[in-house]
Amino acid sequence: MRHVLACVLALHAGALLAQGDWVIVSKTAKAEAGRPFEVAVIAPGGHDLPEEIEARMKVDVAEITLTLKASAPALNGQRTYAAPMPVSASGPVSLQLGDFPSNVLVLIVARPAGDTVQTLTGLGPGGREPPLSENDPMYFVVGTRGGTSARFQLSFKYRLFDFDAGYGQERPWLSGLYFGYTQNSLWDLEGESKAFRDTSYQPSFFWKWERTQDAPRLLIDGVRVGLEHESNGGQGDRSRSINTAFVRPEWRWKVADVGSFAFTPKIYTYLEKEENSDIDDYRGYVDWRARYDSPGGTWVATTVVRLGTAGKGSVLLDASRRIRDVKFGPVSTYLHVQFFAGYGESILDYNVKNKSQLRIGFAIVP
Repeated sequence: MRHVLACVLALHAGALLAQGDWVIVSKTAKAEAGRPFEVAVIAPGGHDLPEEIEARMKVDVAEITLTLKASAPALNGQRTYAAPMPVSASGPVSLQLGDFPSNVLVLIVARPAGDTVQTLTGLGPGGREPPLSENDPMYFVVGTRGGTSARFQLSFKYRLFDFDAGYGQERPWLSGLYFGYTQNSLWDLEGESKAFRDTSYQPSFFWKWERTQDAPRLLIDGVRVGLEHESNGGQGDRSRSINTAFVRPEWRWKVADVGSFAFTPKIYTYLEKEENSDIDDYRGYVDWRARYDSPGGTWVATTVVRLGTAGKGSVLLDASRRIRDVKFGPVSTYLHVQFFAGYGESILDYNVKNKSQLRIGFAIVP
């Protein structure tokens, strides 16, 4: 069977070379996350095989640029190259050359012994996040006070440079750069057309640093620094938008048999607020955030308090209870309860105080 497969691969490689394409192959088609792996590159006639070749690897939704370095001299138009497999890789990944037309090589990546596969809410080897991960909570809740309405939020962040390859490997500070996106909607479920009352769109660009567990404790345990835009996409009198620069220091504590606590105030200044020039009267300049996680993450409670410069503000309380028997993929679902009181449940009504709301639903990320 091995001889038959080798013949098939040889015929396929010959066909690609006849077309002027480069060929990339692997002896085993297997690799281990975080460890070096080898591939052989075959060049069409008349082409030299350099000391280094750029390659593109697709891991889940991310595309990573790897530098393959020669591990042996060129012989008969082919050469062996090696590179470290990204620690975030798991399962099938695809690899092809970046600077030359080539076939796509699929490798099966195994996790190191005792390691776990990365999930949406977990951390991988060394406490590292995957390229695409959660940002703020993601939930869907429904309430009936003042008419039946729903509130839901989607949020993610995308790391722009990978730890293990390209510029992120050469300049580690770049692996802290993220694009973030959060969308929060209020949905009127009683209206005739079931229209959305308001939707807030919040793209952001920020740099994030977190202290690793084995590093000495500093003044803070983490920080985010960045720029954020928030708008509702409305027109005329319904249009709302602000641009802010923010810094979010993070402090975390673990108490044995009690759980963990986090204090992450988001401090910002308004770069542009022409459409709602008095928004600081109601929001102020700080989102006071605190969070509690019970041992094992069974219970999660979060509060966000805003106090405007005019003494007006709001409070948002969230409480989640994990439901072990219901899951979306690898992520546990949570029963989610949310309470809001004060001004500005949406950016459209930033200066309006409606009835306090209690809503119940579920959360994917609490």
